[in-house]
Order: sequence, then structure tokens, then C-alpha cells
Amino acid sequence: MKRIKRKRREGTALLVVLFIVMAITVLSLGFLSRSDVELACGKNMILRTQMDHLAESGLEHARGLILSPQDVDTEYWQGDVRQQLVAGGNDYYDVNVVKLAECNYQINCTAYKERNGERVGRSGLIAELRLDPCIALWTGANTTISQRITINGDVYCNGSISGNGYVGGDVFATGGITLSNITGKKNETVAEAPVSWPGLGVSDFSSTYYIGSTTYSTHIVDANIHPGGNFIPSAGNPAGIRYCSGEVELPGNVNVEGTLVVNGNLRVSGANNVISAVKNFPALLVSGEVIIEDGGALEVRGLAQIGQRITVSAGAQNMDINGGLFIANGGIEGSASSSISIVITAGPAIAAIQTWPSAGSCVRWIPAGGAFFRGITRE
Repeated sequence: MKRIKRKRREGTALLVVLFIVMAITVLSLGFLSRSDVELACGKNMILRTQMDHLAESGLEHARGLILSPQDVDTEYWQGDVRQQLVAGGNDYYDVNVVKLAECNYQINCTAYKERNGERVGRSGLIAELRLDPCIALWTGANTTISQRITINGDVYCNGSISGNGYVGGDVFATGGITLSNITGKKNETVAEAPVSWPGLGVSDFSSTYYIGSTTYSTHIVDANIHPGGNFIPSAGNPAGIRYCSGEVELPGNVNVEGTLVVNGNLRVSGANNVISAVKNFPALLVSGEVIIEDGGALEVRGLAQIGQRITVSAGAQNMDINGGLFIANGGIEGSASSSISIVITAGPAIAAIQTWPSAGSCVRWIPAGGAFFRGITRE
């Protein structure tokens, strides 16, 4: 009887050991499975973080090129596909840029990783980029913005600025600001301009000019009255530079695709005068005054740099500048008593310049002082 009891106890111990081993095995398999899941989750988190950072890099890529439109062939960078931070890797991003207004852009960036031709990770961001400050009008003396003037963009005045014209942006002045119709902020007694002066010289285009290290010849206008008609760039003058020495008059129906350079005063006596800049070059460069006479009208698409004031006669017609108007020593005078409509719109993409004062010596400038993102959302 005692032997039988010992055998039963030995069998029971064996079963207990087997159950313990089985329990440990099940628990171990559970831990291993859970570890695999956590490892996979960790890899997914790392992949998501990498794609998020890559998408943010795509936004910064777009920001950089929008602030440097000289680096692209089109008016502004509209985006691209399969961009990479590291060449030869498996990480890519696609960028799409849409201009909402002259100083606002919507940027859509999608980042992804490819493995065996398939996308195994993805992150998307949509943001609005605002160029700020973005100067539409820059004046070097006390300025009055009359009710005939509409400014779409920011304004800088090296002095005090007053009037009741419309300014759709911020105003910066070294003196006081008494403008009554401003949508943005008033920045009085500023120490310096938010953007630098373009610094173009008429002498840089008096007979020849450079693109890189190549020399091109300007077209010399040797008459006091500019002829009417259409004037376009040529192989020997790809920027379409037209140089006038002394006072010159635009009699009407003058369409210049390029740059009109006047070493003196510019008189506008007729209507339908249009000056459209070639990319990276200014549209209008005048060392003296611009005088809009009775019946005169002027449209400028690009940067207009004026040495002295702009004077508007009572019977003048419209003046429309899309790009930027920079006046070194004065403002816009005489418009209060006239029926003229003056519209000045900031256009950083078409006002940006890249010129070569000497062979191989490049100067770049843009009327936007910076840019920031707002309203970033994840797809």
C-alpha cells in the first residue's frame, strides 16, 4: 500500500511540472508576441515621425523658393514631385504651390517612403504661406496718400505719412502715421526700413549690361518722344532694355516688354502705355521725376524705381503698378484734386530682381522681408 501511494505522488509531481512548463511557455509566447507588436508599433512611430519631418522640410523647401523666385524659370515655384533630401534614398516628397494672392500661397506637401515600388508610409501637410512684410510702396520723404490711391500691400515712408487713401497692409514710418484707412498695423518711428532699397543704377544699363558674364547691348532711344508700338526682347537684348538719355515722353500706345531706363524725367502724355518686366529685371528705372500729364495713363508690371517724386496732373488718367513702387526722394503729389485712379499692388514674384552690375557679379533683391506659415493642417 505504501508503494502504491509513492507512485501516485511521483505522477502528480510530474503533471505539476508539465503544467508549470506549459504555463511558462504560453506566457513566454505571449510576451514574445506582445514584444513583436510593440516593436512594429515603434517602427511605425519612427516611420511616421520621419515622414512628418520630411513633410515639414517640403514646406520649408517651398518657402525658400518663394522667397527666391530668381531661382526658378516660372513667375513663382509651383512645386514638384519626387523630391529628396538625401539622393539615392527611399524617402520622397511632392509639393504643390498655388498662389492665393500676390503675397499669399497655399502649399500642399506629401511625404512618403517607397519599398519595392509601393508607398509604405505617408504624411501630408497643408499650409498657407504669408510674405510679410511685403512692400508695395516705398517713399523717401513725407508722403500723403490721397483718397485716389489704393495700395494693396505694405508701405514704408522715410518720414511722416498721412492722408485718407486705402492701404491694405501694414504701414512703417520713421516719423508719425496719421493715415485713416489702414487694414494692418501702424509702425511709427521705426529705425530702419523693413526691406532694403533696390539700389539699381541707370548707368548699369546706359549702353551694355550683363547676364552672368555675358555682355548684351541695350537699345538706345535717341528721341525725346518715345515712338509708339510694341517692343520686345531680342537675342542681342534678351532683357529688352531701352535706354533714354535726358527727358523722354510716352505719347501713348507704347508697349514695352522689358525695362525702360530714363536718365532724366519721364513724361506720360498719352494713354495705353504699358511696361512689363522680363523675369529678374526691373520694369521702370527713372533717375528723375515721373510726370503724369493731362490724358496720360501708365501701367507697370514689375519693379518701378524712381529717383524723384511722381507728379499727377488734374486731368491725368489711371496709373496702375503691379509689383512695387520705390521712390527715393519724394512721394506721389497732385493726385488729390484729380480724378485719376492710382492702384499700387505688391507683387514680390514679378518685382524680384537679379542683375549683374559687373561681369559675374550678381545682385539679388526682393520686396518681401520674410515669410511665415499659418493654418498648418495635417491631411
